[in-house]
Amino acid sequence: MGLIDYEKQYDVIVVGAGHAGCEAALAAARMGCESLLLTINLDAIALMSCNPAIGGLAKGHLVREIDALGGEMGKNIDATGIQFRILNTRKGPAVRASRAQADKQLYRLRMKHVMEQQDRLSLKQAEVTGLVVEEDRVRGVVTKVGVRFLAETVILTTGTFMRGLIHVGLTHYPGGRAGDLPSVGLSDQLQEIGFTVGRLKTGTPARLDGRTIDFSRLEPQYGDDPPVPFSFSTEAIDRPQIPCYIAYTNERSHEIIRSGLDRSPLYSGVIEGIGPRYCPSIEDKVMRFPDKDRHQTFLEPEGRDTVEYYPSGLSTSLPVDIQYRFYRSIQGLENVEIMRPAYAIEYDYVDPIQLHASLETKLIRNLYHAGQINGTSGYEEAAGQGLMAGINAALRVGGREPLVLGRSDAYLGVMIDDLVTLGTREPYRMFTSRAEYRLLLREDNADLRLREQGHGVGLVREEEYGRFVEKRQRIGAELERLRGTKLLPSEADPDFLSAFGMTGLQNALTFEQLLRRPDITYEELRRIDSLAADVPPAVQEQVEIQIKYQGYIERQLDQVERSRKLEGTRIPADLEYAAIPGLSAEVREKLEKFRPDTLGQASRIQGVTPAAVGILSLAIKARG
Repeated sequence: MGLIDYEKQYDVIVVGAGHAGCEAALAAARMGCESLLLTINLDAIALMSCNPAIGGLAKGHLVREIDALGGEMGKNIDATGIQFRILNTRKGPAVRASRAQADKQLYRLRMKHVMEQQDRLSLKQAEVTGLVVEEDRVRGVVTKVGVRFLAETVILTTGTFMRGLIHVGLTHYPGGRAGDLPSVGLSDQLQEIGFTVGRLKTGTPARLDGRTIDFSRLEPQYGDDPPVPFSFSTEAIDRPQIPCYIAYTNERSHEIIRSGLDRSPLYSGVIEGIGPRYCPSIEDKVMRFPDKDRHQTFLEPEGRDTVEYYPSGLSTSLPVDIQYRFYRSIQGLENVEIMRPAYAIEYDYVDPIQLHASLETKLIRNLYHAGQINGTSGYEEAAGQGLMAGINAALRVGGREPLVLGRSDAYLGVMIDDLVTLGTREPYRMFTSRAEYRLLLREDNADLRLREQGHGVGLVREEEYGRFVEKRQRIGAELERLRGTKLLPSEADPDFLSAFGMTGLQNALTFEQLLRRPDITYEELRRIDSLAADVPPAVQEQVEIQIKYQGYIERQLDQVERSRKLEGTRIPADLEYAAIPGLSAEVREKLEKFRPDTLGQASRIQGVTPAAVGILSLAIKARG
């Protein structure tokens, strides 16, 4: 078949329009690149294939980081959210996280609108079946109908579409998700090029008809009042909020599940792909935790103008007759109707160990991978990688160095480093426990950590950056003021002193010393400090956290400083590990396989000992 060359050439082509593709295409276009987004179905841009929610533990951190760098996800959920909650409020600021329910259709439509209005971004409906590669460099893509689009750089964000296979019981059929066609041909070519292509699985629950649910027998769960926005640019959220509902499985539910396992694709060996350990199907939970007599589910509304509900945590690939019996065994759902059955989906992914930290592939220059193609699960993980790939493709087009965030800079840095240094054999999900510097990487300070970089690459607009700079200055000025203002025993209000057990105070205390006490916040400080009331809430929050956790924060900053040297030492691409004396055969084999870019990456490969890192360091020094 003769190929038709499209008349226009692009700087950046993005394949796929899920959460990764949207961020990648917007970032590239906003940074001045002529960009093209190709997707199988233009109506499914930013479609939430699974849960109708954004954020959650550690995922909320990613969303705020995406926002701080100038991405769109935070703004999009703020504009279309129907319930906002902050999780872990009783715990320290490092592990607090935001989560919001989205109006699923509104979320998709707003993102599509933003992309349609974006200068230098073209959207086209097409299935990409291959890459144009010349001399280990990508030149463009080929579509199913024989059109060749040429570009400087290409970003693959294929989601669950590469050779996607949907399973309901022992029935299976090709699909990228329910109702969409799969993408065929691309992963075969990637394999021929030399990429390690593997198989993963994920699943989604049934969608239930809200008209057939007895909500009076369920426990409602309301959002926060007032709702706290995700984006640093959102002033306030004024949309009315909708509750979720809590329900539980029971022993009978578990019996029904066990009775259907002989027809489960998961337990009869039909599914080869490895499923997500941290988001298991309900049959997995029942089999893995036989002592648990119930599992919790949140019934989440899919939107304000639909009756569809999403029962979180109840994903399954059991046959439809078992699904009906199982969902109806739950109190309040005795008469429930299923609008869309639950299913599992298997798809191809490419081992992310074959990527640089910029998300460019090591085998093909100017080709970037982002999202589920790298073995991750979750909208937020995908969006974060999409943003970084879009930024780095645009920087490549402009002849600039890539932006690589370290493990001490952002959760985005932790996630990408985990993927490219360790690879993954199962769907990767972000957790706060994965970040060794999590006290520094809080949701509340994402702008202080990353706004500067977002502005530096041209993604954070001047007015947003101006507001940020003013906030940062006010934090500095307020810290100075508190250090310099004193509570004198002779002038102190006796009621205040007795309230906080300081009667008989001999020496003056600075306001900073007062705020360091766990029982004193700005609220209490106002009683003796007339200026405290004028400090904006966002500044108060930062000042208070920085003062109360100062010792811990400084300790982590010391650790970061100590490891910085390792992180920054680059390993020459042509370094011959076989020629370095003193490395064990195992270490050599690992280094050959992983080809780390820096000593820091090498130090995190399992089996590479500190002694081996020392030998490597000397070998690099010897080369000068």
